[in-house]
Amino acid sequence: MSRKGRRLFFIGLILSVFGLALGMILFALRGSVSLFLTPTELAERQLNAGARLRLGGLVKEGSVVKLGPQSITFVITDGTKDVGVSYKGIIPDLFREGQGVVAEGLLTSPSASGVSQLRADSVLAKHDENYMPREIAESLKKQGVWQGGSPPSSPTSPPRP
Repeated sequence: MSRKGRRLFFIGLILSVFGLALGMILFALRGSVSLFLTPTELAERQLNAGARLRLGGLVKEGSVVKLGPQSITFVITDGTKDVGVSYKGIIPDLFREGQGVVAEGLLTSPSASGVSQLRADSVLAKHDENYMPREIAESLKKQGVWQGGSPPSSPTSPPRP
């Protein structure tokens, strides 16, 4: 084998090993990746019970029910569809009706009324009056529900004066 042939062989071998390692990493991460969806997108995708996801939207007015000191149920809406959420844990201080929220957890079977349900592991409330996750804000803008005067700021943008 010539010198050029050996070099091509080793380059091919290195690329093959790199590709195999990348494939193994992606295979290992497939179970821990959670999707970010709005209630409308969730209804369109028809995910099975047990799917792990992040659900974002607004806490529907009049939907918050405290079941105990660290147990709560509420409804996340994007103005079109609703998803019920049950959560056991410390509720964020900024959590309230009409505010942006992201809940991460497992999708359970729909209730008797056909509304999807999410058993949340974590609930994140927006951190100030200017921030809302970009995907939620864009979804609300498309539906004409967005009430902000200017586009939402991103977590990395400097604060506005």
